[in-house]
Formats: sequence, structure tokens, C-alpha cells
Amino acid sequence: MRYQLGSDQIPQAWFNVAPHLPEPLAPPLHPGTGEPVGPDDLAPLFPMALIGQEVSAEEWIPIPAEVLDVLSLWRPTPLVRATRLEQALGTPARIYYKDESVSPAGSHKPNTAVPQAFYNKAEGISRIATETGAGQWGSAVSFASQLYGLECQVYMVAASYRQKPYRRVMMETWGGQVVPSPSNLTEFGRQLLKENPEHTGSLGIAISEAVEDAVGRADTHYALGSVLNHVLLHQTVIGLEAKRQLAEAGEGLPDVVIGSCGGGSNLGGIALPFVPDRNEGVRLVAVEPASCPTLTKGTYEYDFGDVAGMTPKLLMHTLGHDFIPPPIHAGGLRYHGDSPIICNLVHAGWMEAVAYPQGKVFEAAVQFARTQGSIPAPETSHAIRAAIDEALAAKESGEEKVILFSYSGHGLLDLAAYDDYLNGRLIDA
Repeated sequence: MRYQLGSDQIPQAWFNVAPHLPEPLAPPLHPGTGEPVGPDDLAPLFPMALIGQEVSAEEWIPIPAEVLDVLSLWRPTPLVRATRLEQALGTPARIYYKDESVSPAGSHKPNTAVPQAFYNKAEGISRIATETGAGQWGSAVSFASQLYGLECQVYMVAASYRQKPYRRVMMETWGGQVVPSPSNLTEFGRQLLKENPEHTGSLGIAISEAVEDAVGRADTHYALGSVLNHVLLHQTVIGLEAKRQLAEAGEGLPDVVIGSCGGGSNLGGIALPFVPDRNEGVRLVAVEPASCPTLTKGTYEYDFGDVAGMTPKLLMHTLGHDFIPPPIHAGGLRYHGDSPIICNLVHAGWMEAVAYPQGKVFEAAVQFARTQGSIPAPETSHAIRAAIDEALAAKESGEEKVILFSYSGHGLLDLAAYDDYLNGRLIDA
């Protein structure tokens, strides 16, 4: 059963969780001096409008009309009740998912790519440099850049560049220029390739390359698809819509809100609007890969967001900025750190974190596809795994509960991963 809001019901403002956090966010630190960064330190990378959003304490930040006009191409997205999955599990739980796969890029990523491109264009920037793991973010930035007449250079993690060639084709169709990272376009990339010509790359390396590219050109800014406050802010349209749709479905607040977590943007989008409802019993759950267990096994400390140490240091759960994860198919979740906002919540015990091996994740993905019909992205499948486990726990206890998760992207360009799983070649990392 689908619950669809009218096009006039897109949220008109983003929800800023900062005033509701258990502790104030610690300031980013300059990579050289170790002192808190200021707007001038970030100006070579981001437009001032985004820098202002990064540090804002306002609860609501209006969405520009020009951005709303583009978002209306696919928003509001449907809320779907997974009744066939419920029946297959024999659970008394009611499972709902917010379907972000209906965007042009097939994921939640355009929710922030569009405003980032808009603000850069408004500041006179003509070129964007960015990184991408599985290709979802690079696709979204290429799409958004094309809408605003910007050039787009994408550094795609080498393992995913080889695993997911059609993501590259999507980016190039929208005008993006794509290279595997590490690449020969940057000094840092050339250094790594000299040491290991077959380097599989990581998001941290790709970030270093994109930042090096951006700071070296006056016409270029950097766009980040996760981690930073303004990125999670833009994604809150997901949870804000879901709240309204659950009410229209006759539900109150959900018992549990689940999102897959790499850097935290998708999770933040679905979960942050529910942070003020924590005292009403709403649980928030972050799901990550066991091969890159940042929240479940990382240390909570200041660390660089990239491998080369070019970005400001952030207080977050981290596996170390030089950590190179195994080349699992959920490339968008292969990041050594996490959003300071998400880490703030996990550290305070306001959000739970779980990790799953790749085999268990694809088992859940196939069960979802065979009941609900849609084939989920590997990243999305982490949230599905947790939702199924919550539903089975409800079956065991006989408890009726409402489970909400973010269906953050489709897997129609990830079929090589399903081929590996179905034919016994998937490494259970």
C-alpha cells in the first residue's frame, strides 16, 4: 500500500537538529593549526550559504523556491507499507519504507546535490569537484550540475569504478567527467598509483583528490555527499514527509526508525526529524557493514575526513583516516568515519548502531525483492536486514510495532552483486 502526498506538500523548510542534540557539536579543527576553523577557512571549498547552514543554530531553514521547483520533479516520494514482506515473515509488526529510489538518480542523493549546485551557481562558481563511492553521489551531482550549467569532475573509488560501469555511464550521460580514484589527475593520486598501480581506492582517498582539485582552481568548489551538517540538513525532507505520511496512514509515531549508514546522510534524512520524539519511545537505528564498522568498533575522536589529511578534523567515530576497507558491493558505506551529528547521537546513547556481514545483507535483499518486487541497492539492503530482524523480534515477542526504514536507492545497476550472491561468489565480509 502506497501513501503519496500531493506535490504542494513538499516541506518548505529543512529541519536543523542542532538545537536538539544531547551535546553541542564540537567545532571542526584546522588540519594545519589544530584551531577551530572559521568561514574563511572553508570558503575555498564551499559557498558562504552552505557554510552558514553548516554552523546554523536555527531550527528551520527555508528551502529556496528555485530548489523546491527542481525537487518537485520527484518529491514527495512515496511511503510504502511492505505488506507482502510482513506476511512472509509472519510478523505482527507493520513495516513502512520511504522510497527514495524514485529520484532521477535512483537514490536520496539529489536531495542535497540540487541545493549544493544551486548555491554554488549563485556564488558564481562554474565547476564542481567531488568523490563518489558506489556512484550514487556522483550521479546526483552530475545531474544537478547539468541543471545549473556547471562542469562536474567526479573521482570514483576504483573498486566501484570497476564493479559498477553503468554508474559511470549515468554520470557521463549527465555531462560528468569520471575517473577512477586514485587517479593521475592529482598529485596525491599519482603518488598512490606509483606505490600500487592496482590500488582499489577508498572514499577517503577520493575525497583527498576532489579537495586537492577544488583548492587548486578558483572556478571550482568541492561538493560532499554525506558527513557534513548542511548535507544532513538537506536530507531531512525524507523524514519530514514520512512523518506526515505515517499520520495519513493512521499511524502515530513509529517505534523504530532505521537507516543504512556510511557517512550518515541517508540515515540523518530519515532519522533526524524524529530526534525530538525520542522521549515518546522512538528508537533510532544506524546500520553499517561489518567490514567497515565505524560506529560499532571505531574510536570516538578527532580525525581527518580524508586520507591525505587535507580536510578539517572532525569529532566522530573513526576507524582511522588511512583505513582501506574491503571492496564490498555497498561502496557507499565504505567510509572510515561518520557524520559528527550521527556520532554525537550514538555516543550519547540516543541512537543505536548495528553491523552486518555482506552475506546476511544480500539474503535480506533477495527476500525483499521476492516479496515486494523491487530490487534494492546493496546500501539500502543493510536497512532492510535490520528491519527484517526487528520484525522477527516482534514475531517472537508478539509485539505490534511500527517499523520505518529508508529505501535509499534501487539496485538496478548493482546486478553484478546479485549475480555474485546467487552463484555463491559473494565474499561474506
